[in-house]
Amino acid sequence: MFLVVFRNRKRADIDVAAYDTEAGRMEVLAAQQPGFVSFKSYFSADGEVIALSEWEDEAAALAWRRNAEHAATQARGKSDYYADYTLFACASPRIHHFKREPR
Repeated sequence: MFLVVFRNRKRADIDVAAYDTEAGRMEVLAAQQPGFVSFKSYFSADGEVIALSEWEDEAAALAWRRNAEHAATQARGKSDYYADYTLFACASPRIHHFKREPR
């Protein structure tokens, strides 16, 4: 498994409808990529967003990064939407599971 964590904050003056449209398109496109496992996004009260994407391996995540439509959308993100972001990517993260068994 390869994990990508994308922490970001949007600029206050963005076109929210345009951003939402592009983000929705990227979710659909990512899910069609070979090696895609999952995507979830979480929003905090202070405006930070954390998006988690899981891939079968690093090669799949890198192929997604190089997707032409995704690359164009990333460029628009930098120019039009994001105030700042940090991306973390890791192979073989330490994973611990817990699941309460029904009584």
